[in-house]
Order: sequence, then structure tokens, then C-alpha cells
Amino acid sequence: MIGIDGCLKRIMDIPGARSVTLVDGASGLAIAAAGRHDLVDQHEDAAAATDVVRSVLTSPALATGRPGDDITEIIVCGTRGYHLLNLIDGDFDARLFLHIHFDGDTGNLAMARYQLRAIIAEFAEDDHGQ
Repeated sequence: MIGIDGCLKRIMDIPGARSVTLVDGASGLAIAAAGRHDLVDQHEDAAAATDVVRSVLTSPALATGRPGDDITEIIVCGTRGYHLLNLIDGDFDARLFLHIHFDGDTGNLAMARYQLRAIIAEFAEDDHGQ
């Protein structure tokens, strides 16, 4: 069983991970966090990331129009790093998502996404299997 703390620890073990926040998208509050939140604290992080997720999910330009084709991941790339916003189960009605910040020099976007999918799948399975 992975649990929240185990999930965050495994995410922080991904090369380049600087911070991770598990967010309740309904309230915009941080449930748990790990790593270095240098620019904003975990609660500001959660609120701002929730605004981004809501904006993307309500944008007609980003909808595929196909039933069952949900947005599961949002990637924001900067010159010195990138942010991954992963919706647990790809369902915002479940309202949980992860915001992970990666360093651009030590992180690898493709590898981070690959490792993150496995961690989230295990976390979601444990969460819903109980």
C-alpha cells in the first residue's frame, strides 16, 4: 500500500523533482506537500494550480469533443524547469490532483512522466481499492 506519504516520497525520488503538492481541487487547498516550495508556500501553490486546472478544463478550445476523452495531465514548461499537473484518474470530479515542479537541468520530462504515471496508478488503485 503506497499511501499519501509514500506517494509524495516516491515522486520526490524522481530525478529533478523539486516540490510536489497533493491538491483538493474542490477547495484549492493543499492536502499534503513535500520538497522545496521556494517562491510560494504549499497553500499558495495549491490555490494557483487549482486556478490553472479549472481554466484548462473549462476551455472550449482545449476540449476534444469526444465523450470519455478527459484531460489527465497539464504540462507547463519554462526556461529553467517544468510543472506537471496530474489529475488523479483524469477525473476532476474526484477533485484530487498533483502539482510537481521539476528542475530543467536535472529533470527529464519524458522519464518523469513515465515514472509519475506508475506512481499515480498505484496511489489511485490503493485509494479506490479500499
